Amino acid sequence: MTHNRFIRLLARAGVVPLAAIAVIGSTAVGHAGAATGSETVAVAKTGLGKVLVDSSGRTLYLFKKDTGTQSQCTDACASNWPPLLADGAPLAGSGAKASLIGTTTRPDGTSQVTYNGHPMYTFVGDQKAGQTNGEGLNAFGARWFALKPSGKKVANSASGSGGGSNSSGGFRY
Repeated sequence: MTHNRFIRLLARAGVVPLAAIAVIGSTAVGHAGAATGSETVAVAKTGLGKVLVDSSGRTLYLFKKDTGTQSQCTDACASNWPPLLADGAPLAGSGAKASLIGTTTRPDGTSQVTYNGHPMYTFVGDQKAGQTNGEGLNAFGARWFALKPSGKKVANSASGSGGGSNSSGGFRY
């Protein structure tokens, strides 16, 4: 079983909180949503097409359980899906629309970046820039989707693009 397929299997089984950290190891610690000043939201090409990415080129996701700009992802959820935090006003990088970028206050008082009203997250299963392993996963009570530059979710496809993208093994979410 491949590493990516194992993560998806764990997510479907609802054991992502502990298993993803064990599988991914220190990746979760190194990118746990720490605020790094003015965060930049940009656009990059991935196997899903053009999607929003953070300053490190990591894919940004929306959580369907969020209500408006209010995050519903805390504790174990936020350990696996680190919120994109910013100490200052987030910036629009290449391809991103500045008018769609904002912030919201999380339950812990930190400032989370939003795009088109969606709180933004990365995924610990994306170990490097350009990966989209979180696309379409159902974890912590709802599905996760990468975002297009328009701010709308990317439609998941049954075929992965290789190179670290989410390959669903023929399953549709």
